[in-house]
Amino acid sequence: MDHSYSDRIQTETAPKDGGVRPLSTALKVLDVLRFFGDKRRPQRLAEVAEGLGLSRATAYQRLLTLVAAGWLEQDDGGAYRLSMLTTRMASASLDQADLGTRADPVLRALVDDTGETASLSIIDRGLPCIVARVESDTLLRAEQKLGTMMSLEGSASGRILVAYGDAQMLDRLRKGDHPLPDEATLPAIREAGYALSSGYTQSGVRAIAAPVFDLHGRCTATLSLVVPEIRFDEARFRAPLLKAAADLSQILQGGAS
Repeated sequence: MDHSYSDRIQTETAPKDGGVRPLSTALKVLDVLRFFGDKRRPQRLAEVAEGLGLSRATAYQRLLTLVAAGWLEQDDGGAYRLSMLTTRMASASLDQADLGTRADPVLRALVDDTGETASLSIIDRGLPCIVARVESDTLLRAEQKLGTMMSLEGSASGRILVAYGDAQMLDRLRKGDHPLPDEATLPAIREAGYALSSGYTQSGVRAIAAPVFDLHGRCTATLSLVVPEIRFDEARFRAPLLKAAADLSQILQGGAS
């Protein structure tokens, strides 16, 4: 059983402001909320108790508290599920610190580590689109502005988004007007965990991209380095890029930023 969330908070949060500590009872209730955030269907009392290692009476009291606060509700069969309040909070979270803002420290660290320009891209209108970017300070660098749309077939980010796309997204892309990468190349990309650009979509420039995953394991974005071809070194860029993509995935999944 994983009790690490509240235990970790209590252990790692040093006393401040006269030794004030977080409320342990509140943290224990929030453990239940976190538990529901990892589930894809409503949970019954017995499942919550077993999943959190609690007695049924304790689990019920915490569930009742979250229902009273509006975070959980019961369906017609008596199982508990997250209420729509969580959707409102998620929307507010994005408004207060959007994806680009959350990614900025990771992008900057990647640029510092590699000396090359780093970008974050998502699917927009059927194509990869750059939504965040941190430039290197070198004189010779690849110039791609925010909002730049790239090829699905030839760009490193496009290849990642197709290789890791879920069934629903791939269905939309296949029905679209833009060519996709050769299906035969996708298993190798998934096995490696990253993709390289074809080299023909932008002369003199190469890119390497890695997937960024959300809470449900979906590839919602790509992190990439775009480098003048004369400086491109796959072996040198691979490890820092994969680490940065993993760091950003952890942030999007609710880990420490």
